[in-house]
Amino acid sequence: MSEIPGDLKFLKSHEWARVEGDGKVTVGISEHAQGLLGDLVYVELPTVGERVEAGNACAVVESVKAASDVYAPVSGKVVAVNNALVDKPETINEDAYGEGWMFTIEMEDPEQLNELLGPDDYAELIEEE
Repeated sequence: MSEIPGDLKFLKSHEWARVEGDGKVTVGISEHAQGLLGDLVYVELPTVGERVEAGNACAVVESVKAASDVYAPVSGKVVAVNNALVDKPETINEDAYGEGWMFTIEMEDPEQLNELLGPDDYAELIEEE
């Protein structure tokens, strides 16, 4: 299993959230999730300016095996999307926690971060799967 970066928070549905310190949160799917999905062939991202709700689907990743919704870890407004993934979705397979980021949300309620899993809890979750 790969290293789980210590600065990330996770949803049980395998999305990660990196708090950027300016009220924004960058979101992607975990190394574990991309491994389960296999080679990604398509990514559908939210639109900049769109409001997303914590726990609701706001993006899609598709592999040769399956399509999977990507859920927002916090509520807020989408302020950036990684358009490079549209042409090169496999970037998520290659660098899930770096260049494979999917979108950035301007948080409405930072308290929602407290409901996410820390790296150790997330590691325990995926060991049980």
